[in-house]
Amino acid sequence: MLYPAWRTWDNPAGEKIDYVYDHTTLMPRMWSTESDPYFAQNSQFYKQWLRMGDSQSPAFTDNLKWMFSWQIYQMYARYFLWNFVGRYNDIDGQQNTADYNGNWTSGLFDGSKHLPKAVLQGPNYTPLYALPLALGLIGCIYHFKRKKRDALVIALLFFFTGIAIVLYVNQNAIQPRERDYSYVVSFYAFAIWIGLGVIALAEIARQKINARIAAIGSFAICMLAVPVLLANKEWKGHDRSTKLTPHDMAYDFLNSCPKNAILFTYGDNDTYSLWYDQEVEGIRPDVRIICLSLFSGDWYIHQMQGKMNQSAPLPITLPFDKYKEGTRDIIYYNDAKIAGAVELKEVFDFITSDDARTKASYQDGSNQNYLPTKNFKLTVNADDVVKNGVIAPQQKDKLANTMEWKYPSNYVTKDNLAMLDILAHNNWQRPVCFTATMPSSGMMGLQQYLYKEGFVYHLIPFKSDSATANAPTKTNSLVMYDNVVNKFKFGNFKHARLLDNVSVTQFYPNMVATFHELAEGLITDGHPDLALKAVHKFDREMPDINPDIDTATQKFFLAQTAYKLDDLKLGARYMKSIDDFITGQLDYNYAMLKDNNNEAMDPRTIQIGMELLNGMSDTTKNKHQQQFSDLLQAQLKDYENKFAVLEGK
Repeated sequence: MLYPAWRTWDNPAGEKIDYVYDHTTLMPRMWSTESDPYFAQNSQFYKQWLRMGDSQSPAFTDNLKWMFSWQIYQMYARYFLWNFVGRYNDIDGQQNTADYNGNWTSGLFDGSKHLPKAVLQGPNYTPLYALPLALGLIGCIYHFKRKKRDALVIALLFFFTGIAIVLYVNQNAIQPRERDYSYVVSFYAFAIWIGLGVIALAEIARQKINARIAAIGSFAICMLAVPVLLANKEWKGHDRSTKLTPHDMAYDFLNSCPKNAILFTYGDNDTYSLWYDQEVEGIRPDVRIICLSLFSGDWYIHQMQGKMNQSAPLPITLPFDKYKEGTRDIIYYNDAKIAGAVELKEVFDFITSDDARTKASYQDGSNQNYLPTKNFKLTVNADDVVKNGVIAPQQKDKLANTMEWKYPSNYVTKDNLAMLDILAHNNWQRPVCFTATMPSSGMMGLQQYLYKEGFVYHLIPFKSDSATANAPTKTNSLVMYDNVVNKFKFGNFKHARLLDNVSVTQFYPNMVATFHELAEGLITDGHPDLALKAVHKFDREMPDINPDIDTATQKFFLAQTAYKLDDLKLGARYMKSIDDFITGQLDYNYAMLKDNNNEAMDPRTIQIGMELLNGMSDTTKNKHQQQFSDLLQAQLKDYENKFAVLEGK
């Protein structure tokens, strides 16, 4: 047992905090608390949006600017205009009013804006020419002229389900996603006026022509002008009938796991579809899904201690009284100067002990557990690891005698405490996995022992390997090959009529990265033939798209792998599609530069785009595709000249 010196703390968890509000002013709209993990990001965004200096405090006028320019315009009016004027795409556009991503457009003047083909040919480019807006405004005016009290009811509905929500909720800076769904009733209210607009046009026409002809004519014109237009432009961006992405991605997550695995997942986009696949369709009922976003709740930890489907109770040994709400909500780190790494079970017993010698004193007189060291270890019994199927028997000689790692945080939250309990008492009886979309902060510093086996990282106590020590991702390549090539489903990615924003900006890049990492892992492990089969599998199952510059970068790495495996035709095809995307982006940015529209430019895309052109030129030159390489080099020099002013050349 460890009994380091005590330490006195100022703010024990569970105590009520009295907040002190600074910069108090009339109509305060900008806010964030230092306890918020996004405090620095929020503060920086406020300053960036309002062009405030680092030392400048927000005044009353700054709060008004924030309210009107971001809260009302960017996070409400922009959504309103999406629905009744038109939009460029469904990419998140919260951070910029000038860029086309996430912005509204009527389409009337888009021909002169030098928009990339990726936008104009995208399924979510839906110019409505402002016709629904015009018809709605006509209906609104008509309504107030004919039935003021009824019109006022609709206006109040429109206001209180739109602007009033904006004022009441007082959203702070960047949101996790666009919030247009919050105001759908407000948009419904405006749609009532669109219907009344038909009657208004009929009455106007009746003054000029026969009443029957006016009614029929106005109805026919409005049907063509609005509903048919909406269906023609927007159906392709709303047709989910051929999209299977959520189901199949969850299927792939589950089938990346070994038998009886414990799978830690993180956010909504992963977890909800995982629950559906498992609970509704009965896919892999042996896997226990743990959503870390919920694991801080005592009720959820308690639930994990019971049997679920075909999954046995998790090895959470801590009694409920020791982790219930208000108990060990947070355990702070207090360095006890312990030499070397300490066995995880011993650390866990210490931080959950009721012995007074294991607790620190707080200024309010309370005593709380604390973390005495961040250096953890797990002793590994190789026979148990092999017997429980964590690895193949032929991999036994690769196992380390102990796993040693450093806990990355200065405190242990309740979800971390439950994870430590599982790791300390699992004894390799059940595989421990993390979804590939898990942020590094959720992996408790275990990255050096995490090996990708598909869409999950599997905790395996392999010895450190100099060949993979510096690799961003380590793979258990043969297991991963079987999972990805033989078990995966691909969500009808290649043939779906619509791929939504999450599919193309999150799941698709994850799929590209997975195949690239698999191929590289197979090459490293001496299986180039399987690596080539993996790359060909990707080509058969997945579309060749580049939704953003980061995906284009991932695709470049995959194309390089194809070249490395001597499939020059496939590599060149991917390079060509990347080139088409990049030149479209660079041409648009150059047009914005010439128009002095600096806010619409994206310096990051410009920089990465030219780096990719240079990399593609070198790759194709090394593979003796001189003509293609010369073309890429010529493009690079042209853009370097065009954007030289940005570097002061």
